[in-house]
Amino acid sequence: MLVPLYEAVYERLEVGAGTRMLALGCGSGLALLLAVSRGATVTGVDSSCPERLALARQRLLPKPWDTRARTASAAPSRAPAVRIVDGTPQDAADDRAPYTLVTAFEPIGCLTGDLEELVGLLTAATPLATRGAPVVLTGWGPPERCATSAVLRAAGRPPDPSRGPGGRRPARRDDLEEAARRVGLRPDGSGRISCPFGYADLDSAVRGLLSTGLFDAAIAATDRDQVDKELAEALHPHQRPDGTVWMPNVFRYLIARTP
Repeated sequence: MLVPLYEAVYERLEVGAGTRMLALGCGSGLALLLAVSRGATVTGVDSSCPERLALARQRLLPKPWDTRARTASAAPSRAPAVRIVDGTPQDAADDRAPYTLVTAFEPIGCLTGDLEELVGLLTAATPLATRGAPVVLTGWGPPERCATSAVLRAAGRPPDPSRGPGGRRPARRDDLEEAARRVGLRPDGSGRISCPFGYADLDSAVRGLLSTGLFDAAIAATDRDQVDKELAEALHPHQRPDGTVWMPNVFRYLIARTP
């Protein structure tokens, strides 16, 4: 769903054979796959969902390969083109060469606390990159231009008085700049990309959105059937006469540079 965003960033940064990319929150690995197709060497790191990491390994690796399970005697003579790491950015450290690009493609600006989480990831990851390396941050666009953000608010996490209704918050225009400032990164350009979410039918849309992990807390607090019902109701306004579901969205990205 975010392929136009990935492609726009890779084109702008001329990602290719000389790129060593560290992807934070790599999820199911689609952004990694596109970078590899351009010749980049990539490391994806995530700790949020073993199922999505398993899909990333299936997409990118001929056999499951866990960096922490390798022994020195089994180490290959050169770094592999792809690594998938279940853990933190520190677990993705590679003393053979620093990273030349860091990406955080999981958009912020919809959940309370996601800005703090991004700052923590960047603080750990940027020391692993070369001086002046680009760091890509992404966020949801304004709510009036993101149909999916309204769906997330309508069928999202259970209320928490300390975080506001449902733990959701509207995207702020300077979220990405705030994250960069707090980590000591220097902004070096930004852009907006249209990334509509389209599904064949309502059931596919429910399954697709649930697979993002954004509703895990709501499921844990209530039950799967209730979340399915609320999500389907929130999606109804976006269902077309032919049964397909279409939600226009705009995402913003910021390119910043390491000190």
